[in-house]
Amino acid sequence: MSDPTARNRLDEEASPYLRQHADNPVHWQPWDDDALAAARERDVPIFLSVGYSACHWCHVMEEESFEDEAVAEVLNEEFVPVKVDREERPDVDRVYQTVNQLVNGRGGWPLSVWLTPDGKPFYVGTYFPRDGRQGMPGFLEICRNLANSWADPDQRGDMEARAEQWTGAARDELESSDDGGVDPDADGAAAGEAPAGRAATALPDADVLSDAVTAAMRSADREHGGFGRQGPKFPQTGRIDLLMQAYARSGREEPLNVAVETLDAMAGGGLYDQVGGGFHRYCTDREWVVPHFEKMLYDNAELARVYLDAYRLVGRPTYARTAQETLAFLERELSHPDGGFYGTLDADSGEGEGEFYVWTPETVADALAADGVDDEETVELVCDRFGVASGGNFERGTTVLTRATPAEDLAEEYGLEVAEVRERLLRARTALFEHRERERERPPRDEKVLAGWNGLAISAFAAGARTLDPALADRGADALAFVRDHLWDGDRLSRRYIEREGDAVGDGEVKGVGYLEDYAYLGRAALELYGVTGEIDHLAFALDLARVVVDAFYDDADGTIYATPADGEELVVRPQEPTDASTPSSLGVATRLLLDLDVFAPDADFEAVARDVLATHADAVTTSPLEHVTLALATARAESGPFELTLACDDLPEEWWDTLASRYLPGVIVAPRPAGDDGLDGWLTALGLDEAPPVWEGRGARDDLPTAYACRDFTCSPPNHDLRAALEWAAGE
Repeated sequence: MSDPTARNRLDEEASPYLRQHADNPVHWQPWDDDALAAARERDVPIFLSVGYSACHWCHVMEEESFEDEAVAEVLNEEFVPVKVDREERPDVDRVYQTVNQLVNGRGGWPLSVWLTPDGKPFYVGTYFPRDGRQGMPGFLEICRNLANSWADPDQRGDMEARAEQWTGAARDELESSDDGGVDPDADGAAAGEAPAGRAATALPDADVLSDAVTAAMRSADREHGGFGRQGPKFPQTGRIDLLMQAYARSGREEPLNVAVETLDAMAGGGLYDQVGGGFHRYCTDREWVVPHFEKMLYDNAELARVYLDAYRLVGRPTYARTAQETLAFLERELSHPDGGFYGTLDADSGEGEGEFYVWTPETVADALAADGVDDEETVELVCDRFGVASGGNFERGTTVLTRATPAEDLAEEYGLEVAEVRERLLRARTALFEHRERERERPPRDEKVLAGWNGLAISAFAAGARTLDPALADRGADALAFVRDHLWDGDRLSRRYIEREGDAVGDGEVKGVGYLEDYAYLGRAALELYGVTGEIDHLAFALDLARVVVDAFYDDADGTIYATPADGEELVVRPQEPTDASTPSSLGVATRLLLDLDVFAPDADFEAVARDVLATHADAVTTSPLEHVTLALATARAESGPFELTLACDDLPEEWWDTLASRYLPGVIVAPRPAGDDGLDGWLTALGLDEAPPVWEGRGARDDLPTAYACRDFTCSPPNHDLRAALEWAAGE
């Protein structure tokens, strides 16, 4: 049998990130059985490199080390070098990223891990330069030293002992849970049924949300917005959600002020693409000026959603515009022709990082002149608006655009009416957009369609349909249909779809098992799309996904929902995702999804499973609520009960659309149903239900008119033909 490690095998892979490394002299292997078996056969360590296609420092490390012949020689002879796309294998990334955080106190990509042949880590870091500098060890030196140590029996024993220790620590971090006093040797309950011992265990403390709000306020940067008082700064949509909900519950202004300061800073700074819309990954500085320029589907989906929530809460048109432009960016630049959404845009293009997005006074003047605007005053006006100056704020004297000067201040400075300033800026922004589209090299795009990330995008379009334009639901429905057509086989989800060069549209490759985030994010999206459209098929799909969550991911003995299915690949640790990171906690989203869907399928025991999970993680959520925001919000939902809004009508009245578009209703379950029972019978058949669930039972239209029922704290409003009045009743107004 030939040795698979004798050559670079990434040319067989469809992942753009893996294919970027297919020409390296390093004999890269994908993470598969052949590579892992080769490491055991050769009895050499595995060098695992994890990254993604839009990662700037991944590109840097490739250029410095992985294209270097001397580095390749050591890696090929002394290790089995394995490349992993963290977007395709979040489970592998989660396990070894956790080790890196435990050992080094931080994470990031590229992730560099050296493993024993059985996959246990003994050395870990992120980016390493080829040669040591500024106190950083050199990658080539590390590889040589580790190879020499592995060859020495005494040192190898120490390395294997360290690997066991680190694996145990990762297992404690990712698999351990508060068992609520349950005897670990006792028989477990059936799937979907909470074990009796944990069922009696309290959920997280009732003050957990107020504790999380206090922690978020303490971490807030009140001078520049966001959280933390130094760079880098990331979007923290979960914290913004938390603060807005705190204001809605209590009326306290301070949480809202922090949320608004953060929203304004992100939309007004370099994190936001001031020309084309959409958000970059994060900013390197405290002031939100210089971003890392990659654009991720998940960031833009979650940010669009939170700006829509903010618009409905405070009514600022700029928030609606930011969300609309972000959704337009997703449609324009991350759309598959058949409806799905691609994953990322690269940070690098042309001469380097950010080249597509940055400006100088001269390039601004060129862009305006091409649009027929060549007066010096307008050029200066545009440069003042966006902070473009000689010397710039970025590399090579260029400027990342920010909303440096308000239109009102520009009007006063230039002696113009505010309306004229806005008109000139709008035309100039269009000219800048067309110039960069025409003259600049576009950033590469990773054209993987990932099930879970598409779920986040579908949720954003459902929120856009509710708030901005009902037609946006069609775009979300197209994406959901794409995922169902390509990644759902009727029983299980797959992780990703991609078309290689030369493939016909729709004739791509499907790969990977679906992870919890795929089911949870997509299930939430289908539920929200049903709430907007009244399409029963969307609700049926959400219920199908929730049943798989319980059957394949929930472990009744451990009282938790794992990030990987029970029948998936067995790694050295089976990960959970209780904390929020760049995406919401999949465990938190899944738990909340089960709670919400329980109102439609009360016999499925969804609530019992959700409460079991919340009880299991009660100590962690109570101790560190800010790191567990999504789980904390799910806890509050479990304690308060559902907020249901049943809408009995065959067509939603226009004034009801307007009411829903203008009301901030966090956590509401919008449950449309047919006006009459005849139509409802067809729905029950579609869902496989013998009788109507309480959310629909007895809540038909009255007097042949659209009728709303608002239920909160287990109490329902009278039938009401005025949706606004029903909501006011539910709010105690």
